[in-house]
Amino acid sequence: MNLEKVIFGFFIVLAATLNFGFFVGDLDDPVHHEINELFVAIVVNLIATVLKFGDRTQIGAIHLATSLVADLQLIAAAMVWGYAEHIVGTGMTPVMVARVVSLSGGALFANVVSVIILIAETIMQRR
Repeated sequence: MNLEKVIFGFFIVLAATLNFGFFVGDLDDPVHHEINELFVAIVVNLIATVLKFGDRTQIGAIHLATSLVADLQLIAAAMVWGYAEHIVGTGMTPVMVARVVSLSGGALFANVVSVIILIAETIMQRR
């Protein structure tokens, strides 16, 4: 068993599951979407992105692209949250929560694509 591949797969799957955990719930209810879970999802996605930098294959490039998309959307979601809480001062209204959750949904889709690529790559490997 290759420990590097285990760690790589672990962070890819963990990024997707954390993002899913934040995404699930009523679209416009702030009680269903925890800010700390969004923060952890961002951190784990960034770690997964760093782990994808070494691969120079075409599949590695797609892995990196999906990770960058997820990072961008999760950071944008955090910025919208910060904007609602600290700049506008209205707090997390249903409209703002819907925007944050929608951005995290896009990141979730990118993470799912990354997991599918990981599974396909694993199936294609020969022993």
